[in-house]
Amino acid sequence: MSTATPALRSARKTVVGVVSSRSGDKSIKVVVPFKAPHPLYQKVVNRQTVLHVHDEKNETKVGDKVEVMETRPISRLKRWRVVNVIHKAVAAEGVAISETDVAAAVPTKTTRHEEAPVKSEGKA
Repeated sequence: MSTATPALRSARKTVVGVVSSRSGDKSIKVVVPFKAPHPLYQKVVNRQTVLHVHDEKNETKVGDKVEVMETRPISRLKRWRVVNVIHKAVAAEGVAISETDVAAAVPTKTTRHEEAPVKSEGKA
C-alpha cells in the first residue's frame, strides 16, 4: 500500500461554497454557485451544485462560507470534506415569545375602544 505524498494531496480539487443544511452528525450540504451559458440562448444563467460534505469536528453552521476538498468515499454520497471555514455566519439570537407578549402586541377590539373615540361625520 502506498502512502499519499503532499504533491498528490494538493492536486485534489478544492471549491468554496455556503453551508445550506446540517443533515446529520458530521454531515453538511454545501451549495457551490456558478454561472453558465444557456445551451440554446447563450444567456448567462446562475446555477448551483449541492455537495455532501464530511465535517469531522462539527464546526460549521448554516450560512458559513467553507472551503471543501475532494476525498475518498466516506459514505454513499459524501465525497468531500471541510478544509477550513472562511467566514462564519452571523447568527441571530433566538428569543422565545410567550402568548402574553403576542397578545400585548396585537390590537384587539377592547384596546381600540379604550383609545380616543373617532367622531364620525354624518349628514345632518
